[in-house]
Amino acid sequence: MKIGIDCRIYSSKFTGIGRYVHELTDRLHKLDKENHYVFFFNEPEYGNYRPPSNRFKKVFADTPIYSLKEQYHFLKILEKEKLDLMHFTHFNAPLLYKGKSIVTIHDLILSFYPGKKKRSILNRIGYHTVLRSSVKKAKHIITISRHSKNDLESLLKTPPEKISVVYQGIGDEFRKIEDELKINKSLDTYGIKKPFLLYTGVWRSHKNIPNLIKAFNELKNKHDCKNLSLVITGKEDPFYPEIKKNTRELNLEKDIIFTGLVPEFDLISLYNAATIYVFPSLYEGFGLPPLEAMACGTPVAASYASSIPEVCGKGNAVFFDPKNYYDIAQKVYALYVNEDMQQRLIKNGFNRVNEFSWTTMAKQTLNLYKKCLSK
Repeated sequence: MKIGIDCRIYSSKFTGIGRYVHELTDRLHKLDKENHYVFFFNEPEYGNYRPPSNRFKKVFADTPIYSLKEQYHFLKILEKEKLDLMHFTHFNAPLLYKGKSIVTIHDLILSFYPGKKKRSILNRIGYHTVLRSSVKKAKHIITISRHSKNDLESLLKTPPEKISVVYQGIGDEFRKIEDELKINKSLDTYGIKKPFLLYTGVWRSHKNIPNLIKAFNELKNKHDCKNLSLVITGKEDPFYPEIKKNTRELNLEKDIIFTGLVPEFDLISLYNAATIYVFPSLYEGFGLPPLEAMACGTPVAASYASSIPEVCGKGNAVFFDPKNYYDIAQKVYALYVNEDMQQRLIKNGFNRVNEFSWTTMAKQTLNLYKKCLSK
């Protein structure tokens, strides 16, 4: 059979959908010795990708995601390949595509937290139209958590038997680093000194960074954590000026370090060096960063919202109310001063991450391909 995979969001760097697509395609040639695959790329990934065998073909899609061109140009490219099954790795499939398809819905964040960038009526209509069409037309739907599955069932009235939960995995590169010199080199690059709390991720409304900053202010002033600093990674986003504004207004400019985007080897060092990893999100389809921190031997304090407790698991993290910065501060402080609790969470965290595997994800996805092709 001939299976297509949308690789326009494809990346070996960091986490998210790009990493999901990379890990899936990387493993299929090892797991599937029967079917043929067509991977649809944009540049620069199209030029960089080398098919592992003659059963794998790459096609230049030349189609930006979330664009009108996606609806007509990408459609023609897909139809030309005459696929037996197409896997849309995100919800943004051409409305008029009539071939057999499977779609991965990572989350419904835009349904609950649309953010500040694309809030026009036209964007909102486009998002809901494409999402509903993809879900309705797909032979089967993959979600990456039970929480996302429940959202699909309640929001779009999707039959539960049409949805399979396939968890993501943790890369082997996220691990405990024994070389302190390597860690210290990364810390020196960004001017970071221990002890520090760590947050990693993009700047978006659902990430709840302003409440994290307020909680950190509580820790500094009410809980006497004078030597503690907060490290926030991720590209600064002008759509969210309140993050830097809150930092200035609370006089925390010397205590909060904004690193910007960091390369993966530095990110892993930061995970290793952090005293506590804090994940304050209001909504996540899955939420890899807490697991990445656990894999690096760092205790986690996380929001109890959406899929985060499902992913972290009971007894593997300290949970707080993300909408209450007093509660964030109290829970983080309780973990910060309790070394026994820290060691227990570190031990439990190592066990927890062993339950998530990219190879298992790829095997389960391949089984769903076979199931859809047999219908």
